[in-house]
Amino acid sequence: MQKIHVALIGDFNASVTAHQAIPKALTIAGCDTGHDVNFAWIHTSGLTDDTAQTVLAGYDAVWCVPASPYASMDGALAAIRHARENRIPFLGTCGGYQHAVLEYARTVLGLSGAGNVEVDPDAALPLIAPLVCALIDQAGDIALVAGSRIAQHYGTESIRETYRCSYGFNRDCVPLFDNSDLRISAWDQDGDPRAVELQNHPFFIGTAFQPERSGLDGQNHPLISAYIRAAAG
Repeated sequence: MQKIHVALIGDFNASVTAHQAIPKALTIAGCDTGHDVNFAWIHTSGLTDDTAQTVLAGYDAVWCVPASPYASMDGALAAIRHARENRIPFLGTCGGYQHAVLEYARTVLGLSGAGNVEVDPDAALPLIAPLVCALIDQAGDIALVAGSRIAQHYGTESIRETYRCSYGFNRDCVPLFDNSDLRISAWDQDGDPRAVELQNHPFFIGTAFQPERSGLDGQNHPLISAYIRAAAG
């Protein structure tokens, strides 16, 4: 049985539902894929562009977890950049998804003014902005883009998932990513982006929703199993 080491990027809080769910979801995915999945929580305050490679050495996959704002936004962004540039399987859910979009905008597209309004209300480019309606423990229908990797992992183009967020990828900023390698791969019924994936990367997916909640019900989730298989690859 292959041992898989997953770095959970975020500031662990036992009261956060997603933080309770992720270990369960990883264990279930390990059983489903036949791998021994181990994980460690990596506090964002211990990460920088200079230290990420050392801190994350030896991990087979990186998951940027919910519950932002993080203690260090720069730390979260450094971990995401490390996974992206070194082709390490990456999953970002909720806040992790938001920061994956932000990291790409700043580092790859050169949009230095891109910001998260939750922590910077005066951001020149409000890439992460308040949702029209907060989605706190609400489920919603989501359409996956035909031919996308996330659709392949789910095995369908129509899903229903649960959220816990008040901020998200500003739909007005979507055109900035046209012709880039970071593609929007899921939309909700109101036309808001709900997932992104990076082309030319073994596994780099961010979701506004929280697939890890499946672990609380003891259910295997196809996206998390696909993530573990990519880590094993």
